[in-house]
Amino acid sequence: MNTLIRMMLIASVLSLTACNTVRGIGQDIEKLGSTIEGAAKK
Repeated sequence: MNTLIRMMLIASVLSLTACNTVRGIGQDIEKLGSTIEGAAKK
C-alpha cells in the first residue's frame, strides 16, 4: 500500500512539472486526491 502511494506521489510530481498554469496544477492535485481516496477505500 505504501509503495502504491509513493508511486502515485512521484507520478503526480512529474505531472505537476508539466503544468503551465495554476488551473492545471489544481486539476492535477484534484486527480491525485481522487486516486489516493480510491486506493484508501480498497
